[in-house]
Amino acid sequence: MKRPRLAAVEPLPNYQLKMTFINGCIMTVDKGEAIFAKPGLAPLRDPAAFAKVRLTNSIGWTIEWADFDIQIGADTLWLEALLQTSTDENTRTFIAWRLRNGLSLADAARALDMTTRTMSAYGTGARPVPYHIALACKGWEVENR
Repeated sequence: MKRPRLAAVEPLPNYQLKMTFINGCIMTVDKGEAIFAKPGLAPLRDPAAFAKVRLTNSIGWTIEWADFDIQIGADTLWLEALLQTSTDENTRTFIAWRLRNGLSLADAARALDMTTRTMSAYGTGARPVPYHIALACKGWEVENR
């Protein structure tokens, strides 16, 4: 799967989303922390409002809460789910770095002078993220503040 796309999304209790991606992968992401930390997501604190999540269209690039004009991209949800399930600290550092800085695979590859294929392998857990790459992510952030 080159870019994550959703086939289905289902709201679960406690601000969680069950997501089925077009490659058949099923992941759950906990949005509770973001909903209570980000003012723009405050309308979703009401469980009934949160439950109104829908795919934006049949293409599956985003989900939305149409009543509040809130959308979240499938690629962001994919990364958040990977971040929440990763058991490796270096992988968590790498994924969190991409999320915080809104970096696509190509942007991350340019920032670290690596290939997008390597970035993808790190992001999916297909290859472990080496410690020096996690350090490079932290250093990049310091230099680009």
